[in-house]
Amino acid sequence: MRDLGKKNLLGIGISALDYEAAVGKVMDAAKAGRRCCTTALAVHGVITGATDRAHRARLNTFEVVTPDGQPVRWGLNWLYRTELADRVYGPKMTLLVCQAAAREGVPVYFYGSKPEVLEKLCEGMRVLCPGLLIAGAESSRFRLLTAEEQVATAARVRDSGAKILFAGLGCPRQEVFAYEMSKLMAMPILAVGAAFDYYSGLLAEPPGWVQAAGLQWLYRLVQEPGRLWKRYLFTNTRYVGMYAAQWLRVWRPQVQDEGVEVPDVRYG
Repeated sequence: MRDLGKKNLLGIGISALDYEAAVGKVMDAAKAGRRCCTTALAVHGVITGATDRAHRARLNTFEVVTPDGQPVRWGLNWLYRTELADRVYGPKMTLLVCQAAAREGVPVYFYGSKPEVLEKLCEGMRVLCPGLLIAGAESSRFRLLTAEEQVATAARVRDSGAKILFAGLGCPRQEVFAYEMSKLMAMPILAVGAAFDYYSGLLAEPPGWVQAAGLQWLYRLVQEPGRLWKRYLFTNTRYVGMYAAQWLRVWRPQVQDEGVEVPDVRYG
């Protein structure tokens, strides 16, 4: 198990750890009934936080922020000599946490996406994780919630008996959701990105060599060019520029940013 704590990458505290350590943190929090906001950030997620002070403040309260993309892992290795052998990819971590939850009898709850996707997701996870206790599954409303709706959502999750909540709302909405909901419930909340789409069969995962080469962005761009071309054109370029500035020490980003007001944004 490897856990070197958090490292400052573009002003975001990224957890320099491996899958075993990440899963262990989530399961320990689930069994203790305490908060453990967790997300897996690729380049897009890092840049979203690096360029938005309020969102950066949210992310830097998370207990676990894993290096989801290979460029993020490479960034940690080059800056801090962390020698991480692999990234900690959101969909794989989802599977590993669900397998651990199944072994230890810890109920889980899935929130996000559409009803038909959730149905297939639950079917798939029961096959991949025999004995998994799914306490509930609730689709997104694809809009902002009222304060009353947010409280009611949290109550449904708590009353279900779930000890771990998975949120699949897309970046950065799922991280905002996790941050806000963590004020209302004491359990791990994992923002897991495309995991719902992969395990429901909606999207095909790229081959291993594509992932290892850091080309998953290109694979996804081919799958969804209309939605993703702007993201990858601008965010990838910005990441390279900002990383180079930090690496050359012409820019020293701060993880702690005093006086930042974080607005209430109730995604659901």
